[in-house]
Amino acid sequence: MWRKGGGVVSSSRFLLSSRSQDGSLALSSSARIFSSSSFPTASSTEAVQSSASADTPSLISSVVRHYGRCYWELSKARLSMLVVATSGTGFVMGSGNYVDVAGLCCTCAGTMMVAASANSLNQVFERENDAKMKRTALRPLPSGRISISHAATWATTVGITGTSLLAWNANMLAAGLAASNLVLYAFIYTPLKQIHPINTWVGAVVGAIPPLLGWAAASGEISYNSMILPAALYFWQIPHFMALAYLCRADYVAGGFRMISLKDVSGYKTAMVSLRNCLYLLPLGYVAYDWGIASGWIFPEYSLLTLGMTAASILFVRERNTKNARRMFHFSLLYLPVFMSGLLLHRIPNSNKDSLHVAYDDNTATIVENNGEHNDRKRNKITRVSLDEPIRPPVAYASIAPFPFLPAPLYIPQNS
Repeated sequence: MWRKGGGVVSSSRFLLSSRSQDGSLALSSSARIFSSSSFPTASSTEAVQSSASADTPSLISSVVRHYGRCYWELSKARLSMLVVATSGTGFVMGSGNYVDVAGLCCTCAGTMMVAASANSLNQVFERENDAKMKRTALRPLPSGRISISHAATWATTVGITGTSLLAWNANMLAAGLAASNLVLYAFIYTPLKQIHPINTWVGAVVGAIPPLLGWAAASGEISYNSMILPAALYFWQIPHFMALAYLCRADYVAGGFRMISLKDVSGYKTAMVSLRNCLYLLPLGYVAYDWGIASGWIFPEYSLLTLGMTAASILFVRERNTKNARRMFHFSLLYLPVFMSGLLLHRIPNSNKDSLHVAYDDNTATIVENNGEHNDRKRNKITRVSLDEPIRPPVAYASIAPFPFLPAPLYIPQNS
């Protein structure tokens, strides 16, 4: 408080009001108190301004923290980072002898933004359902911390930016896969959750596309070898989500989501679906070795990992309770990072990435040896050979025949 003559001026204190419906932070300032016949002096005005300036940084910091937290939760950041991990693994597996680190970073960034957009749109469409479930009632939209239009604008912005980044740095195939997956997740899978239990299998397709996206970004193509990791992700997601659906049955009923576990009172069908898809996972380790994308070590290591998950699903089938469902769910969380780490550790470079190209122009043959660098021709080995010069025999520098008991080969020049 400053006293000058008969006037009393209070410091201007800025207070954060309660959050409004759109989650923004409103400001309220305390009124200035003057005596009946006095006015603030220059010194008191400067003090009020300095006090307001001192509160401005803390106000900005509060706003940044608020919206940063909302964006983090809208994007389901931890789930999106798992999607990025699968996409990055696909990129490395689709690379040749060399991995383009810059291309890998751009692919992961684009994938992260597209995944954040899809998850944000999912919450925009399911805001009323989320408000009915304890597990999701405190999300930004049901709790009123951010407006629907704000969340939709955020989702649209990051989705377009991520897709554009993939198209610019990688290729149109990767960008197309990203855009298709966003549409499939937000506009098909999300409404299907309230219509039919088949939504779980559609969601498994959504989860299987990111590693395919990464492979396409690295190699520019989709081949049989590129389907190993997506297949593993597809079959892995079914027991993972079946365990989750069993554990969260009450929440799903309250939210209006139609899962296979809702009409499966005994849990037998849910458990059997989990076991069946665990069995589908068993041969993928051998297929990865047989198709030449990983060394032989992947087979025994992967088999042990999958057998452990299968054993957990068998226990769930034999005794269907929360304990066994949670055990299978936790084992599924361990499965994916261990499998991807094994693929990266034992990977064999993509043979289609490293290739030899020969182009003929008049009397010159240009040989370009692609060493696997992503969009980097500076490191490619380029050799030009004149066709006018006689081709020297491969044993021209040998003084004796290749084998002592055979005569030296006779080479006839092209001009003769």
